[in-house]
Amino acid sequence: MSLSEGLLRYLSPAVRKAVSQARVGIAGLGGLGSNRAMRLVCTAPTRLLWLHCGRVEPSNLNRQHYFPHHVACQKTEALAAQMRALCSSVSVDVHSLWITEANVTSLLDLAPVWVEALDAPESKRFFVEAALQAGRFTVSASGMAGVGGEPMQKRSLGEHLVLVGDFTSDVAVLPPLAPRVMQAAALQADAVLEHVLGATQVSL
Repeated sequence: MSLSEGLLRYLSPAVRKAVSQARVGIAGLGGLGSNRAMRLVCTAPTRLLWLHCGRVEPSNLNRQHYFPHHVACQKTEALAAQMRALCSSVSVDVHSLWITEANVTSLLDLAPVWVEALDAPESKRFFVEAALQAGRFTVSASGMAGVGGEPMQKRSLGEHLVLVGDFTSDVAVLPPLAPRVMQAAALQADAVLEHVLGATQVSL
């Protein structure tokens, strides 16, 4: 049984149509981005766009959705292979590049919905600011380090921005461990689906 076939009994035709037509961009494929992408494909979105530049390193394996045989591979290609193995109908548009203030505006034109999963605070800032200026629905994250701590939350900040995380922890002080990173990634995926489905949620 394929992934899509397994979902048919859970999702109404209206929901399946809304999800299959959604185009979601993911900026960054580290702990947040890779895990969120896999959560989204498990709900069968078939049009995903990825922006990332970097290869899988051994230090990534504790919290990112990669395996030892992916080390030294481009993250974009390693994740695309995993997703296609799980759902052959998924459409992945891969861009292996660095996101900069010079190219972010043109990149945002590629999808109406974006999830920010960048590492550097400055990159996170200019990406989210540019996305909001462009009127793109954006999901970002703040705070997912350590063990325990404040509960993960999801906050809507205006019409076009959702922020998830504990809003207090800092990876500069506490380690980015898999359980809380994956909690944040799952909340981001849920926020995307909530936006994409809109009124069709009632017919789940």
